Amino acid sequence: MLTGIQALLLDISGVIYQGSQPVEGAAEVIEKARQKGLTVRFLTNTASKSSVQIVQELRSMGVSIEPQELFTAPRAACDLIDERGLRPYCILPDAIAAKFECYPPEQADAVLLGDAGDGLSYASLNQAFRLCQAGAPLIAIGMNRYYMSDEGLQLDAGPFVKALEWAAGTEAQVMGKPGRAFFYRAVASTGYQAHECLMVGDDIDADVLGALDAGIPAVLVRSGKYRPEDEQKLTSGGRVIDSLANLFD
Repeated sequence: MLTGIQALLLDISGVIYQGSQPVEGAAEVIEKARQKGLTVRFLTNTASKSSVQIVQELRSMGVSIEPQELFTAPRAACDLIDERGLRPYCILPDAIAAKFECYPPEQADAVLLGDAGDGLSYASLNQAFRLCQAGAPLIAIGMNRYYMSDEGLQLDAGPFVKALEWAAGTEAQVMGKPGRAFFYRAVASTGYQAHECLMVGDDIDADVLGALDAGIPAVLVRSGKYRPEDEQKLTSGGRVIDSLANLFD
């Protein structure tokens, strides 16, 4: 599985930690990967925490990480908005809202949607629908269906993005996994080719199938949001292990 691999691309939630608890053995495997000379990158669609919070949280769990090794969907969305000079109407969690200059509906020319939790109200989604129906582009921070928290599975932003796409007859520009551009950006930062990287994730669609679609070998872990039926979706180039702790077994 690791033959020819020079870099690891690691999902965070469900792979390195689950809810607020670290996955046993994950930090040790990351350190072992570095000792073997593997380049490590951390990829996440999480919008409920800032990049600083994510780095601090991982370090508190014993994971060695530098800020430049972290690739987040909110950062990719921010770059896109800056490049295109957009004025987004934002439905975002408070943790990252400050990163964006958000606009009231009457001034907005785009919609930015992330996993905003209770901020995903009928009123906010209806405002987003009206803007998209009038031609405003819909930008999604990831397309995850759900995630695992301490309380169990929780709906992520993906179902609401799909609802807006269907209702407004539009197609979202996805910043983050499973978008190819997001994977390509992370791969480029390693200095290696896609086939020399290995993606490890707990989300069969966003992490594993998304990576395979980008030409990156991928491994599904049986932790986090994993469900046994996920294995039936695996295509050529995909593998399954119990946990990140088993990567070198």
